[in-house]
Amino acid sequence: MATAYDVPANKLIEETSERLLKEIDEIEMPEWAKFVKTAANKERAPTQQNWWYTRTAALLRKVYTKQPIGVERLRKYYGSKDKTGSSPERSEKGSGKIIRKGLQQLEEAGFVESTPEGRKITAEGKSFLDSIASELKSELEKEKEELKKY
Repeated sequence: MATAYDVPANKLIEETSERLLKEIDEIEMPEWAKFVKTAANKERAPTQQNWWYTRTAALLRKVYTKQPIGVERLRKYYGSKDKTGSSPERSEKGSGKIIRKGLQQLEEAGFVESTPEGRKITAEGKSFLDSIASELKSELEKEKEELKKY
């Protein structure tokens, strides 16, 4: 059985976001999410149609790999460098509201739980990610076998 550590993160997040969009009713994009920026140093809101589900899937994977983890540490992960003119670069944190709301929705779905140390993944969340990872790993192995033929 493959785990979330055994497959590339970008493919796992992409597949998980599709599953969250189609299968999980507790995860839905808030009305205000169309207009917000993901960090203070960003100029515009995301242009992807379903960026909320991608961010929520990335949050789920991050909680899986770094648990227990809090919102403040996740803000550091989703922040970026702010380059303004000739002054030195500085780092900006990501939006806390987006992270908090995403984690709250994951808690409602039963994938994440809140503890005094921070957020942790539940057994249901772990099995959800591991099942996606095992499917992806088998697909990647099939692709690798096909490439070996040539």
